[in-house]
Amino acid sequence: MLSLQHPSNWRTADLQNDQRWIFRVDDETRQEMVRTVTAIADTNKTLFDYSPADFAWSKTLQTLSAALEEVKRGRGVALIKGLPREELTAHQFEILTWGLGLHSGVPRPQGKETQYISAVRNAGMDYRTGTGRGYSSNADLDFHTDSSDIIFLSCFNKAVSGGKTIISSSMAGHDVMVREYPDQVKWLYEPIAFSRQGEQAPDEGPYVVMPIFSECKGKWFGRWNWNRVRSAQKIEGAPQLKPEQFAALEQFDQVMRRPDVAYEMWLEPGDVQIISSHVTLHSRTEFVDHEDPAKKRLLYRLWIAPPDSDQMPESWRDLYRSCEPGTVRGGIRGFKHDERCKQFEARQAKACGMRG
Repeated sequence: MLSLQHPSNWRTADLQNDQRWIFRVDDETRQEMVRTVTAIADTNKTLFDYSPADFAWSKTLQTLSAALEEVKRGRGVALIKGLPREELTAHQFEILTWGLGLHSGVPRPQGKETQYISAVRNAGMDYRTGTGRGYSSNADLDFHTDSSDIIFLSCFNKAVSGGKTIISSSMAGHDVMVREYPDQVKWLYEPIAFSRQGEQAPDEGPYVVMPIFSECKGKWFGRWNWNRVRSAQKIEGAPQLKPEQFAALEQFDQVMRRPDVAYEMWLEPGDVQIISSHVTLHSRTEFVDHEDPAKKRLLYRLWIAPPDSDQMPESWRDLYRSCEPGTVRGGIRGFKHDERCKQFEARQAKACGMRG
């Protein structure tokens, strides 16, 4: 098997003892963000009305570039602390998050409504259903990866209690499986079905078939979502798990929850977490919200296809639509991916020097 000696193969102690993956925004950078966003944010504009040129940043881009380098070629995770939360409204904070994304690549749609930013808040969604999405619930979430190369999650409000963020290195989970459960590892390289949770585009099936672990041109990729695997087992025509596969998947999921593998942290207002889906799993604990609507837990999630992405395994094509490096790939197109969406993506791809 491919050697997984890489910075993104980390354990909890590694993130605790070496915090070079955490980047703190200084006052000058924070004020640069405030000046820019307050000058351009307009509730009459859509997200597509903004371009990278609108966010004429200098100091901000230095911090962002360093964080993205850590995500792409380092630990696979970065945390930027100190974004201007108190100085901005929720809408302005959303535009700030969007601006960071526009300077990182091409934002990807995230669901049946073809939304390019998702407000992560409790909207009463039942996570444990065939159409459930965790970001619209207050539930304890399974460890999972999202359907994009890079994920941004910025925090505007935190909950009264709970809602702790948990991340794990899927490479670390692989190593534990190889060392302790070698007879089960082979099943994690076998393709299994993942449900699309009822959000497939008209030209897509209700599930995708791909392995948990894949390799391509010297690069390693991990994909996991217990909830979607379980949902897929209820879809007519989806390949059914063998008992040995189920046992291996269950064991892997338990490994990812071990305290020495799963790193727990609180996202504070003004934090933005950035992770690589290919090497990092994430989760969240159940939370209790505020009664005051203005104080309810609120984060903004952004999915990004970066211009310097790697070649992806062919088995990922059905999910990402493209495996080629530097292409606009990933996301959930949903039901409203219209000509306006296509034009935005083409403009943004051109601005980033990417192929469509």
